Amino acid sequence: MVGKRYVKVALTGVPNVGKSVIFNKLTKGKAWIGNWPGVTVEKKVGKTEINNHEVEIIDLPGIYGLTAYSVDELIARNFIVEEKPDVVVCIVSAINLERSLYLAISLLEMGANLIIDLNMIDIAENEGFSVNHRKLSEMLGTSVVPTIAPEGYGIEELKEAIKEAILNRKINLRIVNYGRDVELAIEKISSLIKKLSFELSEKYQARWLAIKLLEGDEDVTVKVKRTQVGSIILGEVEKLRRRLGEKLGDVGAYIIETRYKRASEITHRVLERIKPVKITITDILDSVLTQKILGIPIALSVLMLLFRFAFEVSTPLVDAIDLLVNVWLHDLIAESTIFPRWLASLLADGVISGIGSVLIFLPVIAFFFLGFAILEDVGYMARVAFIVDKFFSKFRLPGKAIIPLVIGFGCNVPAVMAVRGIEDENDRKALALVAPFSSCNARLPVYLVIGGAVLGAYAGIAIASMYVLSIILALIVGLILRSTLFKGPFTGFIIEMPPYLTPRLDNIAFKTWERTKRFLFKAGTVIFLGVILIWLLSVFGPSGYLGPEALENAALLKRSWSGVIGHYLSIIFSPMGWDWRSSTALLFGFVAKETVVGVMGVLYGVGEEGLTNVIAQYFTPISAYAYMIFVLTYVPCLATIAMIRNELGLKYALFALFYEIVLAYLLALTVMGLGHIVGVV
Repeated sequence: MVGKRYVKVALTGVPNVGKSVIFNKLTKGKAWIGNWPGVTVEKKVGKTEINNHEVEIIDLPGIYGLTAYSVDELIARNFIVEEKPDVVVCIVSAINLERSLYLAISLLEMGANLIIDLNMIDIAENEGFSVNHRKLSEMLGTSVVPTIAPEGYGIEELKEAIKEAILNRKINLRIVNYGRDVELAIEKISSLIKKLSFELSEKYQARWLAIKLLEGDEDVTVKVKRTQVGSIILGEVEKLRRRLGEKLGDVGAYIIETRYKRASEITHRVLERIKPVKITITDILDSVLTQKILGIPIALSVLMLLFRFAFEVSTPLVDAIDLLVNVWLHDLIAESTIFPRWLASLLADGVISGIGSVLIFLPVIAFFFLGFAILEDVGYMARVAFIVDKFFSKFRLPGKAIIPLVIGFGCNVPAVMAVRGIEDENDRKALALVAPFSSCNARLPVYLVIGGAVLGAYAGIAIASMYVLSIILALIVGLILRSTLFKGPFTGFIIEMPPYLTPRLDNIAFKTWERTKRFLFKAGTVIFLGVILIWLLSVFGPSGYLGPEALENAALLKRSWSGVIGHYLSIIFSPMGWDWRSSTALLFGFVAKETVVGVMGVLYGVGEEGLTNVIAQYFTPISAYAYMIFVLTYVPCLATIAMIRNELGLKYALFALFYEIVLAYLLALTVMGLGHIVGVV
């Protein structure tokens, strides 16, 4: 279209202010999700059209400030100062204005062409106060648009404000007065930057650079140091910091405190009490749901119900897919006389089984994300993180870590996907690597068969210990990872407690679809390829093609590449006393833990039904318990590894594969050693 102009609009705000709802309202579903380059932080981009402008809307990570303490803050800051979006929309909460205004002030200091979206005005009025948005606009020197995001109220006005901001850029760099001494230092550094470095003054606002240098911002300091005149500028900054330090103490702390005071001052001037304070539904619910004693058991119960809901509601669909794809379609292809025997087996046992392995996960994943989106929209997930944070912080993990860990008891795939809700990059990576320790439902059949066959009256205790051990392992390994591989400051727990809200169908549907689609296209391809690889290893051997009969014949399977690998594995596992058949079953368990029992039945020649009696002949109590621990700890399944690759990249997926196998082996070996020491064999 002639005259159409392409513009960028960035959305930002502290967490839980309704940013996702505003994004969805503006883009109307015309959005896609990826990752920011080089990191696992989610990047959401959408498109709309405003006044003949094609507008790309970038949803920046939810952040509390622009100090670059976390990867999320660094992403948001670098995007604004380096990509230079035409407009930045800062969504602020009318019910928690002061904290939101600190971020807005920081954005203005950067030179952003800012619009304030004053969201949740209805909730503020219900709680007895309102925000004078006209006075707020006057004090900030920028447009302020009141909105009620779920209802779409104010969205058209927001679009009008964006249109006006595109045409008439406004900046308000001097939103904070830091006092005579600091302002003189800022002016001196700004002038020096403009005089000595065209590169810096062209790319950044000189006043903002000066403030960040005085704050001692490491990222900005590195950027300045890389320039030819960096040493001169930083030398002058150091002199000024020393002089100011003698009068003000910690200069960085003083600047941050002054900025907070300005946010507080503005808040007090624009916040108006319109009716007496009253107890809200949020207050009543929080008095129970976040209570010191009741909070944790209620949270665990809710999360357990979440994956019970996902598994039980999806069961009819899972059974239908299993019957349609893995039985009817599989048998139709396998028994077909149209194809050669090898091709029929490849299609049935490889391709169809691969598709079935992906699709059978789909209903569980979709229903899980449906329930999770509802809890998010209601506002309960923030409370779950809050109540367990004190305990989890001892392991350098945030309270939100409880969510993927408990979800993992249902399925490890959504557990890994759930780490996207963790703000800090180091926390996110550590959790993605430890979430698979949660003992998922697929491991339970192995525990029941092995434990029931060998451990007798102690089987129940042994099985229960798997679940306890899984959380202990996750916390300990998480602490090790955060202290070594993912070093970095533990920023503590900061979270906005949103009010309880009625979930919105459109928002829930969008979240559920996007997350489910990500699993289907990212994890599904890897699962599919993995199943075909296992088929190839099972129907071929050193002597050549063995035929599809090998999948059901222990003697043939022993001669396949799977059997050969299993024999080599049995040498490695000989200290644990596991023979080649139990070792080969672990290889198949790499695709899905549910297959371990079935493969053992084939290899021992008894089927799953008679497996209990046979296992008792090949396992001792201690070797059986070691086997259970190995199944708990080693690679959870191909789908989970695929999701780790999707979230963190191939390097970390391979790392997870390696360290989980090594850890599983060491733990199983330790159990065997302890068993011999105490005389339990």
